[in-house]
Amino acid sequence: MRTSELHYELPGELVARYPAERREDARMLVVDAETVSHHLVRDLTDLLPSGALLVVNDTRVVPARLFGRKETGGKVELLLVRQLGSGTLPDGSPAERWSALAKASRRVRAGMRIDVGGRLRVRVESDADDEGMFTLMVGADDEGVAAAVQALGHMPLPPYLERADEPADHERYQTTFARVPGAVAAPTAGLHFSEQLVTDLEACGCRFAAITLHVGPGTFRPVAVDELDDHPMHAETYQLDESTAMAVRQARADGRPVVAVGTTVVRALETSVNAAGELVADAGETRLMIQPGYRFAVVDALLTNFHLPGSTLLALVYAFAGIDRVRSAYGEAIRARYRFYSYGDAMLLRVKR
Repeated sequence: MRTSELHYELPGELVARYPAERREDARMLVVDAETVSHHLVRDLTDLLPSGALLVVNDTRVVPARLFGRKETGGKVELLLVRQLGSGTLPDGSPAERWSALAKASRRVRAGMRIDVGGRLRVRVESDADDEGMFTLMVGADDEGVAAAVQALGHMPLPPYLERADEPADHERYQTTFARVPGAVAAPTAGLHFSEQLVTDLEACGCRFAAITLHVGPGTFRPVAVDELDDHPMHAETYQLDESTAMAVRQARADGRPVVAVGTTVVRALETSVNAAGELVADAGETRLMIQPGYRFAVVDALLTNFHLPGSTLLALVYAFAGIDRVRSAYGEAIRARYRFYSYGDAMLLRVKR
């Protein structure tokens, strides 16, 4: 599809810079075949049938935004994205090799040494690649790199929030399901679930299963080409265990709806479908691009936030429910003053192409 079809006008005041006071009190636009209706997320207990299987993403956001200084005293900002392995620093001490984003007032280059809070020692191993990623060697003393990052790091809030992270973000920019560290952005549809809502849904007969997909910074990268087919889709690591694959297969065999909580869940599930059209346990890296014309094999309904113009996430939603239907729903959400993006409100799509 053409990238121009992914754009819409959003008043700046509708960008949610803080979450709803309670997770399940966010508003939710429900999109059916012919109608849209206005609800709250907590109404899922009435809107989902008994036996519905909700598949969630249990990735945990790492406070991977770090502020350090070069040997010259200049400031450097780092975002650790993915651990690549292990190695050593020039002094022979053990370290971890990371892929990271980095920026400073002057160009970051190979060989540069960076100190982070006196507890993390960083050496830039390579210049930036085509995606702007550097390779870093990161070392810490006895506490280890993970502990130092937890102590020194900041939550990597999306840039469109236009604010620094605050103490409350360490809990609110994390889903109730977060178990496996590795993401640099939250799977935002999952932010709407409190432990109480999960309990209430289970009491209504709904069931839960989990996948892990570590959301990377590419999720915020706008499409910069005219045709979506020409966009270099970002890679994200994922894992789908046999227990989840079995739960999904059983739900489909029983005629119970499979509800993806977020676009990350859709990508992991659809990536794990084999040539025979069956969902199987799988793990690896996905670059799956979903756009109009894609035939969904697994997902029956989608709970998702409102996405940025010009994003591959919006293309996925278009593919799921149809371009005209989604455009109309977004127009209604703007008219009704819904809150948009990561800390914003939600949309439940109960119809797919």
